[in-house]
Amino acid sequence: MEQDKYSRQLEGDLEQGIGDMEFNRREFLRITGTGIFVFFTIGKLDAALQGRQGRDYPEDFNAYLKIGEDGRISCFTGKIEMGQGIITSFAQMLADDLDVSLESVDLVMGDTWLCPYDGGTTGSRSTKYFGPPLRKAAAQARAVLLQLASEKLKIPVDKLTVKNGIIQDQNGQHKISYAQLARGKRIERFLPDVKPKKYTDHKISGKPVMKMDALEKVTGKAKYSGDIQLPEMLYAKILRPPAHHSTLKKVDTSPARNIPGAIIIEDNQLIAALHEDPGIAEMALEKMVAQYETADSDLNNENIFDHLLKVRSVGEVVEQRGDIADGQKQSTEQIQSTYYNHYVAHSPMEPHTAVADVKNDTVEIWVSTQIPFRVQSYIAQEMNIPTERVHVRPPFLGGGFGGKKAGEFIIEAVRLAKITGRPVQVAMSRKEEFFFDAFRPAAVIKLNTGLDRSGKIKFWDYDNYYAGSRSSEPMYDIPHLKVQSRETVNRNDELHPFETGAWRGPGSNTNVFAMESQVDIMAQRAGVDPLTFRLNNLSDKRMIGVLKAAAEQFGQTFVKSPSGKGYGIACTNYLNTYLATMAQVSVDKSNGHVQVERMVCALDMGEVINPQGAKLQTEGGLTMGLSYALSEEIKFDGYKILTENFDDYEITRFSWAPKIEVVLIDNPKLAPQGCGEPAITTSGAVIANAVYDAVGARLYTLPMTRDRIRAVLES
Repeated sequence: MEQDKYSRQLEGDLEQGIGDMEFNRREFLRITGTGIFVFFTIGKLDAALQGRQGRDYPEDFNAYLKIGEDGRISCFTGKIEMGQGIITSFAQMLADDLDVSLESVDLVMGDTWLCPYDGGTTGSRSTKYFGPPLRKAAAQARAVLLQLASEKLKIPVDKLTVKNGIIQDQNGQHKISYAQLARGKRIERFLPDVKPKKYTDHKISGKPVMKMDALEKVTGKAKYSGDIQLPEMLYAKILRPPAHHSTLKKVDTSPARNIPGAIIIEDNQLIAALHEDPGIAEMALEKMVAQYETADSDLNNENIFDHLLKVRSVGEVVEQRGDIADGQKQSTEQIQSTYYNHYVAHSPMEPHTAVADVKNDTVEIWVSTQIPFRVQSYIAQEMNIPTERVHVRPPFLGGGFGGKKAGEFIIEAVRLAKITGRPVQVAMSRKEEFFFDAFRPAAVIKLNTGLDRSGKIKFWDYDNYYAGSRSSEPMYDIPHLKVQSRETVNRNDELHPFETGAWRGPGSNTNVFAMESQVDIMAQRAGVDPLTFRLNNLSDKRMIGVLKAAAEQFGQTFVKSPSGKGYGIACTNYLNTYLATMAQVSVDKSNGHVQVERMVCALDMGEVINPQGAKLQTEGGLTMGLSYALSEEIKFDGYKILTENFDDYEITRFSWAPKIEVVLIDNPKLAPQGCGEPAITTSGAVIANAVYDAVGARLYTLPMTRDRIRAVLES
């Protein structure tokens, strides 16, 4: 898959991060003031030093906790909050292992001058990957504080207990708080390995908690990049090309220069109008006259799949066992299918926005990004300044879904701020947001599968053209299978006419749609209802568990499709989160309209940190999944993006929302897994299967628009 050029940074970013370690520590102590700080290393220190020489290095080097003299607990994490709720779940995990109240915890997120290096907030991995070291940090902080209390009270550590940040002896006669220990001190202590608490000792994790940022957001107090206001700030409007692969040949900016107060910048290919009033900046931009030359392309929505299949490709084997030829011999029936999905935009409510201020060769930038540390490196590289001169401060994000990485708009804001000597905001319009998005890639899946007379899957031959391999491994008991994921033979061959990239559950949406649609077809051919067929071909206890839990909550009896009832099933293993979704739909045969009436989703994500947050995440994923399944499709002609706004790009509306029921299977013996992306990955398949059950129309293309459904019904 193609990626934004700023997302192709080598892992040297991490090496640079080590080089900046000492600077960041000094700045951390200077900026945050007094209190007790706990520094701990993830991985061996010598491994971290090896990273400076370009060899192996750990994923992260330092994590910081501050026990403030006011009793507040600050947690510094490189992750960012974009609505997924980790600002709450991290606080729950920290409070548990530190023995403090949840209300006393503050999260400082993604600040590159205060927080430890992090590769980015992606893939439902925040709790899964940062949670364990966070708990370790809390356990170490607790141990440090107990040592300090022991020294202060002259009582052995093993005679002390902790509750809500108060350390006392066993009789309660001698007490001292974390705040009292922290007052006026600046202490660094490195401790040997201290183990976090067992899950059986958790008192805050596992309890439903309202999102800690909810009040800020519903009252409008929460700050996003577009809310940042700096003295003398200018709003920039950038001259944009009419299509991708366009070259600016000529521009006349003289009419724009006649607008009072407008500042016109021409810096190579960067042409911008700036003003203290964004409306006037826009007016100045509209007066510019530009001529572009655009490369030719005959690609469009109608021929893109033929094009993808013609591009020279090579398949990388994702999973393989047995022999497909033997499986074919053992099968009494074979089913060949081809599945397609179109380009899909991220379409967050908050467009990409950056506010940059450049003073004394130091860049301070507020930007909507999921990867602040990599953005820090990109800016340093593009502006030819040391990384420590770049301070990235990501506020809340108004949705990311894998699309808010880096981009030219960030460098544009920095360049314009440096040229003008004033803070500059670059905020994309909705048209620009669609134009510059790195879309979920169009893809083709070819499947050939076989059954024996008893309804057992005997072989599975899966050929994935450019969707990505995630979730492409079948969870069923199949003796003969081959799963391969294709890439272009020559990177210079044009695969997509514009940028593509990760889109919430990258690869999984396409793969699960194809896989679980195919399983339903096999169930129908075997003469078995889709639930029984799945259970008959499964031995994985966790998958069987989520299917049975979903079925119990759904409370309806499945029969062989199509039954006219409109029931659908889809299940998957998404990065070790197991889930099963069931849906009930109605279909208007006259116009192809699908109304999803009810959805049930059961998930096993290991230990559940915040049940309320997990349910909200699941509900959000299913709701967002409705429109990628039924309506979302980028329209284009050659290199020109025809989709420019929500009038012709339908995302889920309130009237579409079904009744949603979430079943969480608490599995505390397994460390917390992800819950942000799993539910959305089943939406396409579960709706496609329910549509087939309702009216006997099998859809092989996403989105399943009214026109496509009507066409299948008519045929």
